[in-house]
Amino acid sequence: MEKYDVIIIGGGPAGLTCGITLASSKGKFDFTENRRYLIIYGDYSDLDKALLNNVPGIKKGTKGEDFLKQIRKQAEEFENLNLKKGKVVKAEGEKGSFIVHLENGETYRSDYIVIATGFHSFDIQGLNVEVVPHKKSPRQGKIMIKNENGKVREGLFVAGLAAGVPTMFACASGSGAEVACDILSEWAGKTVVVHDVPETN
Repeated sequence: MEKYDVIIIGGGPAGLTCGITLASSKGKFDFTENRRYLIIYGDYSDLDKALLNNVPGIKKGTKGEDFLKQIRKQAEEFENLNLKKGKVVKAEGEKGSFIVHLENGETYRSDYIVIATGFHSFDIQGLNVEVVPHKKSPRQGKIMIKNENGKVREGLFVAGLAAGVPTMFACASGSGAEVACDILSEWAGKTVVVHDVPETN
């Protein structure tokens, strides 16, 4: 059974940003040198039907589906980050020994899990999370997973709309980055942030 340090369930803005942030820490911290990450994503993201007019740095009128492809391509450039298309039906275990089950029968192990499955529903069995009404959704009937600053319990995090952030790209993406930094900080035993700086000659 293939083993990862972090498995991210969901490949929208939050999940992809979380994975990219974790993967980009290689070369910056000794404790991340041999770590591996997996994003498992499905057929659909809310970003697929979005039109981006108010995201800083993104050209007005950018189609969400095009931007999502661009982010996935960026994620695939990291050798320590794998992307897998599939549906997670069950996840079980605890920090250090999670097992994630896909609909096709494949299983993966991980030390941490990040849930980034959006705010429409949550039907993954085995994690015993508390699903509650989404507090910041403009539409009724949407859900979130009860958490404290992105943490559900030891080893289990939630990011993006599933964590209860507003339904804006920047909010979902920022939530994914914050969760990644929280995991890195746990490993470091102190607060760390992944920054890139230009090389100087």
